[in-house]
Amino acid sequence: MEKELENKINQEVKAILSEKRYMHSLGVMKKAEELAKKYGVDVAKARLVGIAHDMAKEMSKEEKLEYAEKNSLPVDSIEKVNVGLLHGKIAADICKKKYNFTESMCKAIEYHTTGNENMDLLAKIIFVADKIEENRSYKSLERQQELEEMRKMALENLDKTVLYLIDSSLTYTIQKKELIHPDSISTRNEIIIELFT
Repeated sequence: MEKELENKINQEVKAILSEKRYMHSLGVMKKAEELAKKYGVDVAKARLVGIAHDMAKEMSKEEKLEYAEKNSLPVDSIEKVNVGLLHGKIAADICKKKYNFTESMCKAIEYHTTGNENMDLLAKIIFVADKIEENRSYKSLERQQELEEMRKMALENLDKTVLYLIDSSLTYTIQKKELIHPDSISTRNEIIIELFT
């Protein structure tokens, strides 16, 4: 049953995404499976979320805003400026209505870009898999070495990996003078409380 659904979503994702984004989605599915096995999470669910997580990524800005309005999805002040952030919420909504994904699966899709202080294990797995899957690479040797370290870290401590990825993303966002979504800050704070207090 889940295999049939996975094949169906795979075909739909392949049809709507660019080759590069589709390969990324396959990579996230594969990495999510690896991490799900390591941390005792339902592998079939992790694979489904992995392949589906970016299905709204390549919608235009107008399409994203229109979808959010038509489907009564909340759009915060940061998302109004950085509309690209909505792709997680939209993909989660599509998967809930079209494929009957569980709440945990939908939240994992919704949270995969910014994080969220209420992330469960599946959400953390997708958050990490999205950033370290095998097709990710960097031009600079330093960033590539950092990526390899994160891949090792992910198999040792998921929370530390989420924290590392958020810190890295925040540093990059600050350097670019871009907006920081409050969910990234609250996720970071929650993990620091869990790890160090």
